Amino acid sequence: MDAPASLPALPLPQAVLCVDDEPNILSALRRSLRGPGLTLHTAGSGAEALELLAREPVDLVISDMRMPGMNGTQLLEQVQRAHPDIVRVILTGQADLKDTIAAINHGSVYRYLQKPWDDAELKQVVQQGLERRGLELERRRLEALTQRQNLALNDANTLLEQRVAQRTTELAAAHGKLKHTYLTAIQVFSGLLELRSGRYMGHGRRVADTARRIGAAMGLGEPELQELLVAGLLHDVGLIGLPDAVLQRPEARLSGDERALYRQHPTVGEHSLLALDEMQGAAALIRSHHERHDGKGFPHSLAGHDIPLGARILAVADTFDALLNGLLVESTATVAQARTLIQHTRGTQFDPEVVDVFLHITEPERPRPVSNLRLTTADLTPGMVLAADLHSSRGLLLLTTGRALSARLIQHLREFEARDAGPLDLRIRRGTGEAHD
Repeated sequence: MDAPASLPALPLPQAVLCVDDEPNILSALRRSLRGPGLTLHTAGSGAEALELLAREPVDLVISDMRMPGMNGTQLLEQVQRAHPDIVRVILTGQADLKDTIAAINHGSVYRYLQKPWDDAELKQVVQQGLERRGLELERRRLEALTQRQNLALNDANTLLEQRVAQRTTELAAAHGKLKHTYLTAIQVFSGLLELRSGRYMGHGRRVADTARRIGAAMGLGEPELQELLVAGLLHDVGLIGLPDAVLQRPEARLSGDERALYRQHPTVGEHSLLALDEMQGAAALIRSHHERHDGKGFPHSLAGHDIPLGARILAVADTFDALLNGLLVESTATVAQARTLIQHTRGTQFDPEVVDVFLHITEPERPRPVSNLRLTTADLTPGMVLAADLHSSRGLLLLTTGRALSARLIQHLREFEARDAGPLDLRIRRGTGEAHD
């Protein structure tokens, strides 16, 4: 054997177990492997080795192949089952090569060394085996760490999602509350004018509601509908500074000077909202709600599509409510009269499309058709028509919807009902004519 040499220093204390029934071989192995950072154990048999492994931590086992009682292959197979992380090396002679190859193929042996061994090769095998085990343990440690970190990250993401969802809900609630407060404040502001003149009581709210209905029917989005609602509530805010004498009379009875003063209120209303950035869209509608489709309105004589759509909608809604409540002339109009007057100014004072939508949504509801009759066979008369399929008490389809009943068919139904021992449930259309045989 070569002269003993020291193994390179290992980063952590590591333990090697040498197993051989010959004491001189164990001594030679100890001399070959001695060095800092390495703990050496010896055992004279397989049984003794297993006992030591049960009480001592070991990183690598070197076992002789030929031993009495339990040979090296049997020992290392048991080591593999009980301690799979331990690196296993076998010492073998030329005669044991077949058994050694079998052990390697079964996976119970990492490497084998032939006797007599070369010290440098022995130390290299041990060093590589220990490094391999260290790398494997480090891989497992990193995998476990990664798994723990992934779990922690998932928990953190779940918690974050929960907090985001909670915060989103809180923000939505706060936004809803703020929006409600905003609209309430606008309604209060709109009501200031109504406190001065009972004639305008509820006018802004009604105009806003009608305008929003028209806008919704025309397919406007929620932001535009919100803007239209605000403009409807505040469209007459510019009247707040007018004398009571002007506010108490309809527009048709105003003098020339009073009418000139009255016609300033759209611009005054726009200017009163100038400091509120979020009100600028509504302010533009307020400024133009008295413009006419034919260009003869005020304050800027705009015409057609030069007038903002919201202002064109407000013009119809405002005039409709003014007619109903005597704000334009002394007398009040009925809904039918107001609709007729607005229809007559379609294309002159008002946008034709807006008028068409307005007329559609304010059309009086037609009487609903009377529900179908539910009769027994005793109540049937010729000419009645079934409003629903007729089934027997057992679920058999007898007649289909729309079938006219003749005298003969009615008699058949009565006879069938008597034989079937169960009443028939007949749905009959109202106003059906007489049938003939």
